[in-house]
Amino acid sequence: MCLAIPSKIVEIRDQMSVIDVDGVRREASLMLIEDARIGDYVIVHAGFAIQKIDATEALESLKLLRQAAALMNPAD
Repeated sequence: MCLAIPSKIVEIRDQMSVIDVDGVRREASLMLIEDARIGDYVIVHAGFAIQKIDATEALESLKLLRQAAALMNPAD
C-alpha cells in the first residue's frame, strides 16, 4: 500500500519537475502528465507525477495528514 501525498510543482525543466511538500523538495518526472504547470499539485509515485489534483483538495489532504502526524507525535 502506498500513501499518496499531494506535492506542489515549483520548477519545471523539460520533462522533469521539482516538487515541494512542506519545504521538502525532490525531483519527479512529468512524462505521464499533460499540461503540468508551476503551481499545480500532483500525486507522485516512484518518481513520476501520475495525476494532477485540485489545489483545494490537495491543501485539505495536507492539513489532515499534518493533524494525523501531530496525533502520533504529541508535543511534550
